[in-house]
Amino acid sequence: MKKTFCSAEDILEQCVPGFHQIILSDPARLCAVSQSLCEMTGYTKTELLRRGSDRYANLVHPADRRCYAAFLDSLRGREKTASAEYRLVAKDGTAIYVKDTAVSKRQADGTFVASSVLADITELKRENGQLQFFSNSMPFGFIKYTCEKQPRVTYISPRMIELLRFPLQHDGELDYLEMYKSNIFLMIPMEERSALAHALRRADESDTPLAGEMTLLRCDGTRMRVFGWIARGADEQGRPEYQSVCIDISDRHQARRATAAQSYIRALADVYDMIFEFDREADTVRCLVGSDSPMFSALENIPMRMGEAIEKWIDGTVEEQDQETLRAFFRAFAQNTLAQPDQKPPQAVYHARTARGEVKLYKGLFLSVSPAVSLYCCRAVPEAEETDSLKSENAALRENLQKLALRFTDGIAAFEVRGGLATPLYASDNLLEFFGMTREDWLPLMQKETPIDELIARSRISMEQIEELLTNGEAEFHYHDLRSGTERRIKAICSTRSPDAGVPRHIMLYNVENSGAAEQGVSIRTFGYFDVFVGGRPIAFRNKKSKELFALLVDRRGGFVSSEEAIGFLWEDEPVSPVTLARYRKVALRLKNILEEYGVADVVETVDGKRRIVLERVRCDLYDYLSGKEEFSHLFKGSYLTNYSWGESTLAELAGTDWQGA
Repeated sequence: MKKTFCSAEDILEQCVPGFHQIILSDPARLCAVSQSLCEMTGYTKTELLRRGSDRYANLVHPADRRCYAAFLDSLRGREKTASAEYRLVAKDGTAIYVKDTAVSKRQADGTFVASSVLADITELKRENGQLQFFSNSMPFGFIKYTCEKQPRVTYISPRMIELLRFPLQHDGELDYLEMYKSNIFLMIPMEERSALAHALRRADESDTPLAGEMTLLRCDGTRMRVFGWIARGADEQGRPEYQSVCIDISDRHQARRATAAQSYIRALADVYDMIFEFDREADTVRCLVGSDSPMFSALENIPMRMGEAIEKWIDGTVEEQDQETLRAFFRAFAQNTLAQPDQKPPQAVYHARTARGEVKLYKGLFLSVSPAVSLYCCRAVPEAEETDSLKSENAALRENLQKLALRFTDGIAAFEVRGGLATPLYASDNLLEFFGMTREDWLPLMQKETPIDELIARSRISMEQIEELLTNGEAEFHYHDLRSGTERRIKAICSTRSPDAGVPRHIMLYNVENSGAAEQGVSIRTFGYFDVFVGGRPIAFRNKKSKELFALLVDRRGGFVSSEEAIGFLWEDEPVSPVTLARYRKVALRLKNILEEYGVADVVETVDGKRRIVLERVRCDLYDYLSGKEEFSHLFKGSYLTNYSWGESTLAELAGTDWQGA
């Protein structure tokens, strides 16, 4: 026969777990207990309600009594609801973790009585305790997140928080950890997000954890390479969730990339006589290959100040009639005006002395490795080219190699070929998709020769197309670019076949199209609150000062802003000092990193530590309004850069502008 409860007392007695009431006068004492509390603790009502002592307080674990006393204090003096977690020691000596939710009410005589309900959370605490031991004792991070389209983090281990460099939250500051928890994709660079989404889909279909490498974004804007596993499981309530374990392999990854870069440099050295690395951010230049220059061959891999090294090289080797032209070429490179978007960068053509003292015609050009780093490659022009014999097979191929460098992008690969065997020298991450491989598949192949048909087995190209490439010197293929999520075309060219069968040939693949800020569509809103959008999506700045620095550059409308000027705006009450300069450099680096993450680093130009917004690469409501065109006259409605007090001077200018007369 089904039992029914006929009164509220029966329900409190049997159905509300751990129900009890406490008179909150000092000392506190129990005034009512339920049968469910007796069953939970093993004590009878008579034992719990015995006069002369606070029996319930004596049940609280000694290590938790201070916490419990503070909980009771919070309920005294006013009517409120509060909760706390602590341990009770049952009569048999076992510890019970409980969550106590209590409501305090004032009685007619002025005393306060708390009515409490207990939830037994022992099993949950034990599981979390084991998880915490697991997380704290192992040298890797652990993270759990939901299976939603925009996954939310439900647990992140202390080690993972340490790896991602989350700062301690201070009053009034943004809680970065909570922001990252709301969407796990904030931890992933833009170019890796498609790969993560693909891995999660594979985890949904697999019964075993998936292993692989991925780049994560730390909270300070730097990047971390991790090796880890993704598995699909279930949380405590049986809801599906993803679980990931991550090991920091950043040092090994950097060493591996350096090795791959050296292989690529060796392939370039097969074509060019000298190769220099130019770093605009550090204002340095290093000679990577300098065998053709007696001046630089002894200085290989030693960073030099850019201006001094260029001037010394031009004065020491370049013929006088070409010196000014070459200086202008490098000046344009330093100012980032060497080429306009979507146009071929010009070549430098000049006469210089070789290591033997001969005067030869040279051609040089820049290969962009990153927004800050470029390779300057130059070679002596063969006499056949100087006498306009460019139709020869060898000269035509050299021109093709030159076109390769002019269109260099992040999607590029290089191979060394001997007969029917090939050794990969380099491949960028997004081009590996073209070969149907992961980085883990690719790395072992770089250590050995592999039959060409095996190397291309997972791609969509055939041996017939490879034969065409080796015969004609060039071919065209297609691949899916992970970064843009689009189908793209690539060109392939190879070096000339040598009469000596033992001499290897080199094959290089490169993207035909390039994407940048103009293609992404960067729009800026200054009227009202400041925000930046890429392809219609707002940039999620993780650092307030880096966003403010970008706003300052926008406010300057293309003019350069020095470090000292920026510090005066970003930290108005602090003088320029080594401390504020170091702080500013960190802010500028974070701005650079977030723009690189969204693929629009070229909207900011840096020259000698000064920065400016590149006007032609952005769309901005301020610039549209100031253009004086009638269709933009409605944009300004009286507010400008509401986020920042220093915007008031421009606001006054805008308010006093007679737009119709502009």
